[in-house]
Amino acid sequence: MKQVTCFIGEYFPNVVEFQGDLLKALKETVLMVGIAGAISMFFGILIGVILVVTAEGGLYENKWISGVAGKLINVLRSIPFVILVAFMVPLTRLIAGTSIGLKGAIPPLVVGIVPFISRVIEQALCEVDKGVIEAARAMGISKPYIVVHILIREAMPGIIRAMVISCISLIGLSAMAGAVGGGGVGSFAIRYGYARYMVDITFVTVLILLLAVNLVQGIGNKIAKRMTH
Repeated sequence: MKQVTCFIGEYFPNVVEFQGDLLKALKETVLMVGIAGAISMFFGILIGVILVVTAEGGLYENKWISGVAGKLINVLRSIPFVILVAFMVPLTRLIAGTSIGLKGAIPPLVVGIVPFISRVIEQALCEVDKGVIEAARAMGISKPYIVVHILIREAMPGIIRAMVISCISLIGLSAMAGAVGGGGVGSFAIRYGYARYMVDITFVTVLILLLAVNLVQGIGNKIAKRMTH
């Protein structure tokens, strides 16, 4: 134990010195990803379902809704996240009361990731066998029941995988948000690792993000595997 402590103190002196700030940054990142992720998943799944059921040949075919939703998602996806953060400053201040810190990072994160989630959820739902849906309709099952208990249930393994990919992307966006005053691990890495040339801090923050991504991917794969039938 003493050898490990000496090793850390020798090779990661700045991490030891600013460990309090690092722990605070980790907490902020977890809160950012957790809160923004929960909100984004709700709206992403909702919009993904709307895109599928209102598409041509869908349960609630509506070309106007499908077209408007699809174009809006494409527009938002085409805006680089850093530019989106700057563009949303007035709206972010209106919603969160500030455009910096943890509160200021959540609205841009939600707007930045929802279009991506919507598309991957749409793809997962489109992979459901059309024959299952047609059979349910032929049996006289109501459309809302088909959407909730057949379409979404059959697509659940794909939805889980889509949510894992989205969560990993959100971790990356949260780090990017830190570069523009959003707080979290990204802000910590910029303030100390980049601005002050503390290489050990940059190394540790990268390692933390790698571990977080692998943890999310591993848990997601296990859940998806269990739900596959």
